[in-house]
Amino acid sequence: MGFWKNLFTGSESISQSQNLDYNKSPIIGEKDAASQAVSLPDRSNGRIFFSTDRDIDIYELEELCNAVGWSRRPLRKVKKAIQYSFLVVSMWQMRGSQKRLIGFARATSDHAFNATLWDVVVHPDFQSKGLGKALMNYMIKKLRSEDISNITLFADPHVVDFYRNLGFLADPEGIKGMFWYPD
Repeated sequence: MGFWKNLFTGSESISQSQNLDYNKSPIIGEKDAASQAVSLPDRSNGRIFFSTDRDIDIYELEELCNAVGWSRRPLRKVKKAIQYSFLVVSMWQMRGSQKRLIGFARATSDHAFNATLWDVVVHPDFQSKGLGKALMNYMIKKLRSEDISNITLFADPHVVDFYRNLGFLADPEGIKGMFWYPD
C-alpha cells in the first residue's frame, strides 16, 4: 500500500508547477471562483484560461474530441457524464471577444479518497506547448484541494509517457486493473 500512501502526500509540488514558464509569465490570479487565466508567449494566440463551469456546448466539445481523432459518442451520454462528474475543467482560448474550447478534462470521485480522470483532451493546435501539463496540474490541484489523495486514469499507449512525466505510475506495486464489459 506504499504507492497509495505516498501518492500526492502534499500539494507543495502541485502548487509550484502551477507557474508555467511561458516567457516567465505565471498563471494570472483567479478571475472568479470558476476560472483562472494563463498567458501564452505568442500574444497573437490571445489568452488561455481554465473554467470549472459545467455549462459547456457539447457540440463544441465533440468537435474538440473529433480534432484529436476520438470516436463519436452519443451526445446525451456526454452531457450526462459531465453532469455527474465530480470535477469538470475546460480550457479556453480568448481572442478579443471570441472564446474557443481548446482543452477539457473531467474526474469522477467517491468524494473522499479516490478520483479517476477521464476525457483529457487538448486540441492538436495547442499540443506541445505545455498546456496539457497545465490542464493536468490544474486538475490535480483542484482534486487535492478537496483532499482527494488517490488519483488514477486510463491512458492510451501513445500518451503513457506524458502522464509518466507528470508523476503517474503504470501498474504500481503490481496493481492490476480489471474490467467488466457486457457481452
